[in-house]
Amino acid sequence: MLKLGLTGGIGAGKSEASRILTSLGAVLIDSDRIAREVVEPGTPGLAAVVTEFGPEVLTADGHLDRPKLGGIVFNDPERLSALNAIIHPLVRDRSAELQAAAAPDAVVVHDVPLLAENKLAPLYDLVMVVDATPETQLDRLVRLRGMAEDEARARMAAQATRADRLAIADVVIDNNGPIEALEPQVTKVWADLVARAAGAEG
Repeated sequence: MLKLGLTGGIGAGKSEASRILTSLGAVLIDSDRIAREVVEPGTPGLAAVVTEFGPEVLTADGHLDRPKLGGIVFNDPERLSALNAIIHPLVRDRSAELQAAAAPDAVVVHDVPLLAENKLAPLYDLVMVVDATPETQLDRLVRLRGMAEDEARARMAAQATRADRLAIADVVIDNNGPIEALEPQVTKVWADLVARAAGAEG
């Protein structure tokens, strides 16, 4: 089994690389998706969030009101730490379950947006960084996602720097070009990943 940490700055194309890896046969463990699942209505995770932040973080139908919770923690490191103390262990445990269920020779891709920020690189056999220049990221966020430029710049500034991400990369996928140029790069790396996974079997 090969544990691959996949990350990249907002707008760099990490999600597209993740989709390609999955289409090639990787087992995908998406930490963002798991983070949403562990606070679904009726879960212990949601109960813990409500205990910590109060029932006002729920919508009328009992779901987590993400914008409201985000407003509480965004500029308050203490409240953000309290939230992370609830969510991170749940995500870690669920990720471990999914990984344990994968085949012995699987390439398990952990899609982790904040891999560099949270210093998680040692958890993985290899780290793949989908890289784009800040100019490319900004253009995609404004042109393709419809963000205001100042919002896009703020989102980018809240993440690790490009240099921080590249410093932990074992594999760098250059995604400054058109989307069509991404798949051949990922496919080329895939053969090496499969070989490593087979070599690490057991």
